[in-house]
Amino acid sequence: MNRLLKNREILLIVIIAIMVAAFSTRAPGFASPGNLANIFNDTSILIILALGQMTVILTKSIDLSVAANLAFTGMAVAMTNAAYPDLPLALLIVMAIGIGALLGAINGFLVWALQIPPIVVTLGTLTIYRGMAFVLSGGGWVNAHQMTPAFLNVPRMPVLGLPVLSWIAILIVISAWFVLTRLPFGRAAYASGGNPTAAVYAGIDIGRTRFLAFVLSGALAGLSSYLWVSRYAVAYVDIAAGFELDTVAACVIGGISIAGGIGTVAGAVLGALFLGVIKNALPVIGISPFAQMAISGIVIVLAVVFNARAEKKAGRIILRNRAAPEVTA
Repeated sequence: MNRLLKNREILLIVIIAIMVAAFSTRAPGFASPGNLANIFNDTSILIILALGQMTVILTKSIDLSVAANLAFTGMAVAMTNAAYPDLPLALLIVMAIGIGALLGAINGFLVWALQIPPIVVTLGTLTIYRGMAFVLSGGGWVNAHQMTPAFLNVPRMPVLGLPVLSWIAILIVISAWFVLTRLPFGRAAYASGGNPTAAVYAGIDIGRTRFLAFVLSGALAGLSSYLWVSRYAVAYVDIAAGFELDTVAACVIGGISIAGGIGTVAGAVLGALFLGVIKNALPVIGISPFAQMAISGIVIVLAVVFNARAEKKAGRIILRNRAAPEVTA
């Protein structure tokens, strides 16, 4: 039992399983494989964005502009597809990733070169990117009739029982795990947030690491912009409004420390799935949208408290271990 409570990933798996079982008593078929696959597909974009957000948070930063990045990039890609329907889909996807990475690089540059706090930078660019989406579109919409069938249908195509969107999310999860656990950038990200002083002595450029984290987060937001627009078949200024808070919530619930340096890819994914189950289940059992917001907020606060207590307890253990040799001596 102690191991269960200490391991956030195992605990989340158990909680999600209990929630699915409980909701299935109110909504028959909720726990069916088909519905669970739909929940994962519905949560795929949040998973992708949460992994980008996790990378930034690991470096002791935060990116509140991911949803605004998604809105502007999605609008740009949708308008391009409507205006030039003969452009290859692969080119549009590369365009989305490139624009998203550029917007992320702007955030990273302001944090790195000008030493502006990340929360201030991304609060500012959140508004700027939304405004850019409005200026670009003139406040208009791009609907399904203006987009090409290939643009809309590719993420929905089933492959081995799952839509392409779900497979893209799985590929991003595997890639994020590899980058953060097997590449120097991943070790630098953990070190930059976990112990910046030691990271500097180890020769890690903290500013550059944070810059690259913002670029990665922006690139994933760009990819998500195409996936969002194609999935919901519409692009407008306010798409994904408030979604940046969901990405932070997924990370916090998954055990990623807001103080930086602590967290796993599995935790971020499970945190996103936790929110996905709640968002899919509450409307089914008749919970009002306002109550849903309150429940989500309570869950986030509880997760922050749980994280803070776990980190404080870990600190006490370290101190006890250091004191032990002195007592035996």
